[in-house]
Amino acid sequence: MFNPSREEVRRFFCDAWQKQLTGGVLTPLEAIAVDWIGEHPEYHGLLRDTEGALSQDYTPEQGQTNPFLHLSMHLSISEQVSVDQPRGIRQAYEALARRLDSPHEAQHQVMECLGEMLWQAQRTGQPPDGDHYVDCVKRRANR
Repeated sequence: MFNPSREEVRRFFCDAWQKQLTGGVLTPLEAIAVDWIGEHPEYHGLLRDTEGALSQDYTPEQGQTNPFLHLSMHLSISEQVSVDQPRGIRQAYEALARRLDSPHEAQHQVMECLGEMLWQAQRTGQPPDGDHYVDCVKRRANR
């Protein structure tokens, strides 16, 4: 899933959750996704209804978090931490998780840093600044 469409992302999460519910065999990526879905029971009903999930829009005006973006960010951060890319993210994340005593809450804090980095890159037209991202996570770990 290097450049999946909106529908492919949504189907991925819905299919993974359906496999989990029916005892299906999960791929390694689906297993990680299912772990994060398990942390978000508020999404379970939506993920059981694939057709509804495919048709739902999440706009800022609605004031709702896009569950697919949220879960995708969890997956991205999990992958970044597992391969320590950008360099230093694993140590920064682990320090934050220890400070907060919650890997889940640490991921949510990292999401804010990741979102800020991506927003800055879009705003300036520059590549994402991995060093700034890691520094943001470190600052949160050291509060």
